[in-house]
Amino acid sequence: MSDYAQWLSANDQYLADALADIRARLQHAAERQGELVATSAAPDTPVRLPAATAEPVARMPAIVPVAPKHASWLSRMFGHRSPATAPPPQPSAGAAEPPVTDDVAPQARTPGAEGAHTPALMLLAQRLGLSPFERDLLLLCVGMELDTRLPALCAQAQRDPTKPWPTFALAFAVLDQPSWDALSPERPLRYWRLIDIHQPGPQPLIGAALSADERVVNFVKGMNYLDDRLTPLLTALVSWPLPPSQQAVVEGVVDELRKPPTGAPLPAVQLLGSDSASKQAIAQTIAAAFGAQAYRLPADLLPAAIAEQETLIRLWQRESQLLPLALYVDAADTGRGDASTTQIQRALGRLGGLVFIDTREPWPATANLLSVDVAKPTAVEQRTLWQQTLGEAAGDLPQHLAGHFDFGPGKIEQVAHAARTTVESGPGAMAHALWHGALSRTRPALDQLAQRIEPKAGWDDLKLPGNERALLRQIADQVALRSTVYDDWGFRERMNRGLSISALFTGESGTGKTMAAEVIAQELGLSLYRIDLSAVVSKYIGETEKNLRKLFDAAEEGGSILFFDEADALFGRRSEVKDSHDRYANIEVNYLLQRLESFRGLAILATNMKGALDSAFLRRIRFVVNFPFPGMAEREAIWASVFPAQAATSTLDVARLARLALTGGSIQGIALNAAFMAASAGVQITMPIVLEAARAEFRKLDKPVNEADFRWLESAGGRP
Repeated sequence: MSDYAQWLSANDQYLADALADIRARLQHAAERQGELVATSAAPDTPVRLPAATAEPVARMPAIVPVAPKHASWLSRMFGHRSPATAPPPQPSAGAAEPPVTDDVAPQARTPGAEGAHTPALMLLAQRLGLSPFERDLLLLCVGMELDTRLPALCAQAQRDPTKPWPTFALAFAVLDQPSWDALSPERPLRYWRLIDIHQPGPQPLIGAALSADERVVNFVKGMNYLDDRLTPLLTALVSWPLPPSQQAVVEGVVDELRKPPTGAPLPAVQLLGSDSASKQAIAQTIAAAFGAQAYRLPADLLPAAIAEQETLIRLWQRESQLLPLALYVDAADTGRGDASTTQIQRALGRLGGLVFIDTREPWPATANLLSVDVAKPTAVEQRTLWQQTLGEAAGDLPQHLAGHFDFGPGKIEQVAHAARTTVESGPGAMAHALWHGALSRTRPALDQLAQRIEPKAGWDDLKLPGNERALLRQIADQVALRSTVYDDWGFRERMNRGLSISALFTGESGTGKTMAAEVIAQELGLSLYRIDLSAVVSKYIGETEKNLRKLFDAAEEGGSILFFDEADALFGRRSEVKDSHDRYANIEVNYLLQRLESFRGLAILATNMKGALDSAFLRRIRFVVNFPFPGMAEREAIWASVFPAQAATSTLDVARLARLALTGGSIQGIALNAAFMAASAGVQITMPIVLEAARAEFRKLDKPVNEADFRWLESAGGRP
């Protein structure tokens, strides 16, 4: 027989003996009621419920000892708690114990002094602070679910066949040491909501029907589980082996939590930063150090109504006494000034026990908070994690992946596992699967906030002067080699700022700024996202900052290039503060500058109004690439390559077309329009068609049209 089966058998025997005593007491009370009725002189003389007998009919069964070999299992199943009273006690960090790893009951603790030799009802009474009378009253209510004979006996003892249920009055009559304060909402029966009171209309409390809470009934019977009223709101956290930098955070928090004296309330641990995955793993590791399982509660699921919130808090407090639990309140998307902050802080002040709060920035210290900064593993640690996950055959893949992606241990394992299960063999296939697997995990968040551009242009498509091409090559090289320079050569340890890579592309519309961004993305194999300013900039105070925060947080995992088009609209000169709107606009620019400096990826900003940009912003840009209006040589090169090889073209005079003062973007538009005109007419793309499309482009741009420039004479060899 298993340990659990043996303990359960002993627990069942204890309940059977205890319920036999309850039945005897009820039978005795019923018989006494019958005697009172038989000897009554007047039929309508009121019948008084007797006080508790001085000598009980039968003693409640003694605590049933459990063999020592079952102690370990029992303590893991039911955990260890100190006796509780209302208001609920705060668990002491000083009594922390190592996590239990036995597979039988992973949610439980190492045995405590209260004990492995105690039936579930006694454990419940000790933890929640029930007096002997309250414990026996609870047993009477629990017995209604376990013994079908009790309802009839309750009705007989109360001389009322319509009352086959326990009441406080009945408990006062049949149980030892009755105490009126058991009715108080401050006493454990009602504070912990161990019993439900059914009191319709004006019925007196003492005569109201009582029933035991289902969760409590099952606990007494030997089944310990998280209350099903909480399970829809909670998600169990998981942890994984943490890298040294994060393990140091865990050890620091555990040391701080063990400092308060026994009985002092634990502070709520405020985990700061944008990486919720790392914060959850750290929280669960800390909880495991105290023998607990942490559960995540999204802050937006906290009820706004005080009564509903109090019910949720009370249920959690009770569960914390019955199971070794920790709570992780996820308020990562809740700002310091949001309306819901107050109700979250109120809940933190009342929850008690081991509680974590996930926020991006520190909240005002209105509650007992221990604030801790949490960051992802360092670049070197991530490289080590990739190496450990992929093995020795990975070559330089770990360095390459760690240089472009900012992943935690969990996501690294996910990417590696997916690549191993989808790729049969070959280092090239594995590298391709790992890279695209990593890219696919960075896309979902950014796809909702920015427009993804599929890079198609290559270096041969760029028609720029040599200096500008060299600068673009330098940008691509710095992004590709930043892991070598920052980590292998030690620059990251020497510098706190200036590690971000940012570039400003300036020039008229159509001079190739977007194409250059595509070329870099294509060269590096990264995703390119164009920022839609209409979705970022808001007229409402604080909303632009919030949108920017979401954008940069989504891009922090790497694998992407952020391309801010028309950046002067967002990065313009900070205004003189004349009103609150100017002040908040400057705050938004300052916030943006901070995020640009800390952004791990490549940010490209494009503008055709360089003079409108804030000078402080320009100082923080590493590269400035000017895209000049294309000269004759550049325009001729663009015309020579603008039509695809598959296009049906006749001989085109690219030298003649290059005389038209147009940018590369306009030339691309002319070529496309000419192709549609030729396709509609069912002919090849000819010079007259191209010139006609060029004339339309000049008119669109409000450029002066000299008809001689657009006349084509075949007999004159194309000379106007």
